[in-house]
Amino acid sequence: MLAKKLTNVLLLVALAATASVVTPTATAHAQEIQITGPLAGAPAVRRMRQYRTGRVQLIVPTVGYTLQDEFARHLMTGLEANIHFTDFLGIGVWGAVANFANAFQINTDLTGQIISNGQTTARNQLAMPDNEGFGDQVARLVGLASVHAIFAPLRGKLALFQGAFVDTDFYVLAGFTAAFVEERADFTGAEAAACANANATQRPTACGPSQSARTTRFAPAPMFGIGLNLYFNDFLGLALQWRAFPFDMNPAGDDFAGNTSAASVSQPDGEIDGSDQRFYFHHMMNIGLIINLPPEAAVSE
Repeated sequence: MLAKKLTNVLLLVALAATASVVTPTATAHAQEIQITGPLAGAPAVRRMRQYRTGRVQLIVPTVGYTLQDEFARHLMTGLEANIHFTDFLGIGVWGAVANFANAFQINTDLTGQIISNGQTTARNQLAMPDNEGFGDQVARLVGLASVHAIFAPLRGKLALFQGAFVDTDFYVLAGFTAAFVEERADFTGAEAAACANANATQRPTACGPSQSARTTRFAPAPMFGIGLNLYFNDFLGLALQWRAFPFDMNPAGDDFAGNTSAASVSQPDGEIDGSDQRFYFHHMMNIGLIINLPPEAAVSE
């Protein structure tokens, strides 16, 4: 009796397997959900607010702070304007001035220690004629201006304690920056030689004026960054950005290096000029208030 029941079960399983092979079925792939009926072909999201499409986005003001500076920090205040052709692609401009047009200075702790504890000797009097005047010779940013393209591939919502929700988007930007840098002026030729050979009594006259002599130059640089926008409503939002713009500068106003007869050798050459500039990776954080125009965002179908 048991053998007969087992035989019947095996026959039923075989018939079911045969039916599943010969019966035509729709093709389906792994991880694929086939949607039929009124939802077939429907977009993933309906009635989506398009905060960027066809709008001008003003960020007024932007407030930023430079990071990991060696000798001088900069509080950057400025404005940004972006035009968006689609919800993920746009172009824009940005400009900022440092320390409210350098109305004040922000020295790093290293600069403060050099001013307080540094020593000027015959060996370093060209590089630092007076330790108390070291803050006058370090390089400082005057301002920045950039043009950039924006690509925003991600968007969604952030929740605060599962009670307050805000629309967000993540974007990357890249472009060109014009940096304006104030540095110690070139100190070369007979004047630099006189400073290098001066004794302690002659030092204030031979070397002192060069320490506070300044020049401002234009430094072009590539610019790239990332950002996150938080939209409180169709009209207002908050922008958080990280920007980087690498270019050469002489941050300490020092005689770092110079050209020698050997192409592979670089060493102090007794002059302060453009050859003392070195690659410097500047970067900063920005925060700003977003104002979108027109005030109402488009809504998808």
